[in-house]
Amino acid sequence: MNLDNARRLVDAALIKAEALKLKPLAIAVFDARGCLKAFVAQDGTSLLRAEVAQGKAYGALALGVGSRALFKRAQEQAFFVSAVNGLAQGKVIPVPGGVLIRDSSGALLGAVGISGDTSDNDEACCIAGIEAIGLHADPG
Repeated sequence: MNLDNARRLVDAALIKAEALKLKPLAIAVFDARGCLKAFVAQDGTSLLRAEVAQGKAYGALALGVGSRALFKRAQEQAFFVSAVNGLAQGKVIPVPGGVLIRDSSGALLGAVGISGDTSDNDEACCIAGIEAIGLHADPG
């Protein structure tokens, strides 16, 4: 995930959010090694939205599955997700809105996390941003 693609992804996600008339969003894009490549917070986001957006993306990268799968696993194996989150020093947010970014061969390029509206709407904006730059979304 290079900087140009990360910025284009953010722009496309914001366009989707505007079309859906969503609440203000925070958007974090990480590369495959976990380096923050792009971050924006729309005017009016609440105080912890940045951390939540980053936690959704970080959790997806850390466990290799989109945060929708983490959400399901947290419901089925709460002790496991709690233990992993302890190891991650509380940085994993196991709810939809953290989506892995893959190329056409399935190689992992990074992850995007969005927070601000409902988890499903956050995830929809992640997917729209990824698809807009010609890559594949893996929400879990």
